[in-house]
Amino acid sequence: MPAAAPATLVSFNSLLASLARSGRSKQALRTFRDMLARGVPPDHFTLPPVLRSCALTGNAGLAASCHALAVKLGAHDNLFVASGLVLCYAGLSSLPAARRLFDGMRERDTVLWTSMMSAYAQGGEPEAALRFFGGMVAAQVPLDAVVMVSLLLACGQLGWRRHGRSLHAFCVRRFLGMPLSLGNALVDMYVKCGDFAFAERVFVGMPRRDVISWSALILGHGLNGRPDIALRLFDRMATDGIRPNSVTFLGALSACAHSGMVDKAYGIFEGMKQRGIEPELKHYSCMADVLGRAGRVLEAVKLIDEMPFEPDEAMLGGALAACRVHGEMEAAERISKRLMNMSPGKSGYYMSLANIYSDAGRYDDAERIREFMKEVKVDKLPGYSSVELDGDSLKFHKIGNRV
Repeated sequence: MPAAAPATLVSFNSLLASLARSGRSKQALRTFRDMLARGVPPDHFTLPPVLRSCALTGNAGLAASCHALAVKLGAHDNLFVASGLVLCYAGLSSLPAARRLFDGMRERDTVLWTSMMSAYAQGGEPEAALRFFGGMVAAQVPLDAVVMVSLLLACGQLGWRRHGRSLHAFCVRRFLGMPLSLGNALVDMYVKCGDFAFAERVFVGMPRRDVISWSALILGHGLNGRPDIALRLFDRMATDGIRPNSVTFLGALSACAHSGMVDKAYGIFEGMKQRGIEPELKHYSCMADVLGRAGRVLEAVKLIDEMPFEPDEAMLGGALAACRVHGEMEAAERISKRLMNMSPGKSGYYMSLANIYSDAGRYDDAERIREFMKEVKVDKLPGYSSVELDGDSLKFHKIGNRV
């Protein structure tokens, strides 16, 4: 058999572009490393798909190496490579680095402007996104549906309903038929601004709806004390043949927490697993909240102990509050120990346990905690105590003083 033809730069570039476009990012990076190992020199066509794959896989180290390689090759001024670098850093949440590169570019296209603004909006910097939008307008960048989606996201994060309504009016005038992504963004914006009437009006008027449309409404109602509406929508969604995702289930579980529907919550929680959706920490946290509010505190603590994640402070804090309400002293002491060791400087955890002791008539234990707080100045010098569970009470240790 004839020997296989050696791989060339053109064939590698074609393969890298194909892998990046199809979302096979890890395979793209393996191919790039293989290319370098074979001594095939990269060019300005090689780097954009590699940078995109770095962003999607969170490989900041390789991204930095590619940046250095681009400078070495003199390719960092190429529009496609520079755009790839900006989008890569933005995708890695390194927005200051992305912005420095963006500002230094001699040429910028519409996609790059839009992507940069979206990065600010999705990166939790809505005010920066709106300031950046002002720069887009000044630069006369065409405003498409993608730009509007990012702007609506920023307005929702800031609770700027009036600005969001102005954008809604602009979208009605500008875009015929309301693209699905834009309709979803409008529903999400109105939900986050607390205007459920307008959110539902947009939802009903959408020519097409998907799981994102339904989930935005269900989660919004579930988190804002409208459990009956959220659960009714959840059932309607199934009737309409829309498969729920993890966000949908979170909204339904939140609704159960507000309405005290423990059995319904268990059914939804198990339904996730049956559909092949593994519950995340936020789902377990919501389930623990359901149990705690219903007075089934020991079940909530058991769920926390057995879940495949380490609980965060918010989850344990909710369980501790439930312990106080329902007088579960032993569980309260164990949870307090975990919270104090996680954040020794937070006086609220000590005070919560002191109050629990006071509620139970254990005034000496409550006073002991307050004296310990004064001794180590826990509200001013975080990190200077450790806590052990000793029999029926907690034992405190002073570690040291910060200089």
